[in-house]
Amino acid sequence: MSVTDASRDVGPRPPADDAPAGLGAVTAATVPLSAAEPDLSAAEPDLSAAQPEVSAAQPGVTVAEPGPAAAVSGSSVEAVPGALTAAALDAEQPALPSLSPSRAADFKTCPLLYRFRTIDRLPEPPTPDQARGTLVHAVLERLFDLPAAERSLAAASALVAPQWDRLRAEQPLLAELFGDDTPAEFLDSTVDLLRGYFSVEDPTRLEPAEREYLVEAVVDDELLIRGYIDRLDVSPAGDLRVVDYKTGGAPREAFEARALFQLKFYALVLWRTRGVVPRSLRLIYLKDAEACDYSPDADELTRFERTLLALWRAIDRATQERDFRPKPSKLCEWCAHHSRCPEFGGTPPPFPEAVPSAAEAALAVADD
Repeated sequence: MSVTDASRDVGPRPPADDAPAGLGAVTAATVPLSAAEPDLSAAEPDLSAAQPEVSAAQPGVTVAEPGPAAAVSGSSVEAVPGALTAAALDAEQPALPSLSPSRAADFKTCPLLYRFRTIDRLPEPPTPDQARGTLVHAVLERLFDLPAAERSLAAASALVAPQWDRLRAEQPLLAELFGDDTPAEFLDSTVDLLRGYFSVEDPTRLEPAEREYLVEAVVDDELLIRGYIDRLDVSPAGDLRVVDYKTGGAPREAFEARALFQLKFYALVLWRTRGVVPRSLRLIYLKDAEACDYSPDADELTRFERTLLALWRAIDRATQERDFRPKPSKLCEWCAHHSRCPEFGGTPPPFPEAVPSAAEAALAVADD
């Protein structure tokens, strides 16, 4: 999870709407994403020719296990049993190659970055921005453990220090970031991001169906797609809203397309497992206290599925040929591998002798 550098001045922030009506409501700070938002995959020249024809039918859909969903009661949402959650794979069938939004985005951003993270598995010490993002996500997940009436900014702020202690105990790299003395400004800046969240949504009126929710589905009988959704809301009518928290500022168009790629990934999995296209994909930019909503449709997700399959085949081909080339972009500024990248005068390490198959490489990496 990383923080984008892209932001825009959107002026003063109006107060959040305190009476959202179901999933269709948007806050006063909400900006809808344009329906003409560019498809990042369409700009990928190496993939377009490789895209096979795929029918609009749903091949290879994995049956999901029953689990909790949600229904709205008055102005809030309550959990109810019996809905579909993450796809359950048959334990006896051979393991399929797996792709997460993070790994897919890595390859699209820079094939060499994908290799460093997935095949070479080079360590990347977290930056303060990344650590702050991890902490904010943890706090927002725990916030909904509290009774609705207690979900205040003060309560969320009180969760920051204990959640940071927990993360440091569980993740050694985070513990090494500041040593034993975490700067007060780090924790204070986390509270500032939480303040941005409360400017956009009123958590006392929400009971998410799922949080940090693992979803997975098999597409075209050849690829397991999976990832973790920050939050899933379900209306009484069964409408789905996928919510993703971003700790950076609201981005420029190119970065917005990258963020939307991740949400389309989740939307495809939910469509394939539940048979319902999510009504809304919501990006909440905590730094700017802004939400962006996008509504996908079935045709769009079918095209996106073809793009993912083509992307996976390109990854598999690159793995077999040991050919992962750098792809310079503005995102290079945040890359941790300059010393190994030819674009910065570096030399990649020797390709591993025991080359993992693309399937093994992807399965070995957890989504972040």
